[in-house]
Amino acid sequence: MTSAGTARRLWALAEPLHAVTYFADETRSAAEEAGVTGFWATYFALRAAPLGPVGPEVVTATFYNFAPAFVARRVPDVWSAVTPAEALEARLAAVDAVVRRVLGEWVDSAEAAEAAALARGAAEAVDLPGRPLAAANTGLPWPDRPHLVLWQAVTTLREHRGDGHNAALLQREVSGAAAHVLVAAAGRVDREWLQRARGWDDDAWHAAARELTDRGWLDGAELSAEGLAMTTAIEADTDRLAVGPWRALGDTGCDRLAELLVPVRRAVVAAGLFPDRNPIGVAPDAV
Repeated sequence: MTSAGTARRLWALAEPLHAVTYFADETRSAAEEAGVTGFWATYFALRAAPLGPVGPEVVTATFYNFAPAFVARRVPDVWSAVTPAEALEARLAAVDAVVRRVLGEWVDSAEAAEAAALARGAAEAVDLPGRPLAAANTGLPWPDRPHLVLWQAVTTLREHRGDGHNAALLQREVSGAAAHVLVAAAGRVDREWLQRARGWDDDAWHAAARELTDRGWLDGAELSAEGLAMTTAIEADTDRLAVGPWRALGDTGCDRLAELLVPVRRAVVAAGLFPDRNPIGVAPDAV
């Protein structure tokens, strides 16, 4: 039976392909042509676009770990520069350009078509209740090129996993700020980078740290034994909640998709499009 470990492995393999959406030069160029400037304005426009022209409250709720004020500085103003439909068009054009640049002839290969079909099969099996970002992405039309189908499928699956991770955090009453305090305490990403990238100021960070200390999850700036156990449980629940689509694909399909994603992942990482410092905790040399 397909396991939670399978879900985690496929996430680690597929995440860099999804991440080209944000880190490639082609993304910046496509966004600027559409009328959006700046990394974070582009990020929020492209990621939130499947939801429609939503306000900062919805983005804060669905993205979960950004400071509300950080979101509100970009949303909803970004929708005066680009419509969600234009943002979706820009992100697909950017992905097309960067994947063609990084993977070359692979985009027209039998392997690309096979990977796209497998990933699409899993993406079409995502469960929608409680999964707003995954559901929004499932409502988009499928592209007509295999490499774009693959990207859209892994993006949908990635958001499905993220929705489940949010549920695991919420169930344990871990706020967005506290989630990052735990990440820093675990040594996965440094505090300064996390605060800058997610908009949490020192007051919010210290308040979250005090709460976690009171709960027994922190010992100074490090995880306590209980904190380690709880963060491990959150990750295990995230993996478990992500299994559904992969179980629908089956063990053989999952193993074959993993095999097909390995060279894709390596090419994206080698091109420098998956930064060392990222809060998801998947190092470029993983798997």
